[in-house]
Amino acid sequence: MSRDFDKDYWEQHWHDRPDADTASATDAAPLGAPNPYLSSETAGLRPGTALDAGCGTGAEAVWLAERGWTVTGADISASALAQAAVRAAAASVTENVDWVEADLTTWEPRERFGLVTTNYAHPTIPQLDFYTRIGAWVAPGGTLLIVGHLHGSTTTANGHHPPEETTVTAAAITDVLDPATWRVESAAEPDRTVDAPGHAGVQLRDVVVRATRLV
Repeated sequence: MSRDFDKDYWEQHWHDRPDADTASATDAAPLGAPNPYLSSETAGLRPGTALDAGCGTGAEAVWLAERGWTVTGADISASALAQAAVRAAAASVTENVDWVEADLTTWEPRERFGLVTTNYAHPTIPQLDFYTRIGAWVAPGGTLLIVGHLHGSTTTANGHHPPEETTVTAAAITDVLDPATWRVESAAEPDRTVDAPGHAGVQLRDVVVRATRLV
């Protein structure tokens, strides 16, 4: 069933999950941990400015800030951002993260970033259009890192089925990255098993694409 992932949807979603210490920022990283691909895919990058597009309760944004990045965490939900601010304060990185309440389908940043990442974000526009849009916010020489639900995924970490319109394949993402603009560094469709409260041993099927902006 198609869903309207608008502000009301996400406010309700995060209002029902109000504990920043246990709520997942991605719906696929239990106990508030950042997804594991963030570490592996950014290992060779020099910290600079970063945007977490659709940051939820801030697990990925705070993880980056702890490692020297100057981070903008943007999300449509005020409830999520309030939890993210608590998480940042607990990690003592408040000065390294700027939280922005914004609809990313219409918002435009004032600068481009050395890293733009999005992790299981579900916008009101088609997924591939969303990825193309946020890719425009990457500075030349910077990195776009996309983590999402693989098309055909059976569950998310909370045991739900991701709506079909929120799923993609690695090939679909790379097909919208113009080779004159982007160099694809990695494109994978990994599986992993996670435990979440009430849902042990959940098998996740993800899609992970990292690309460098050439111009």
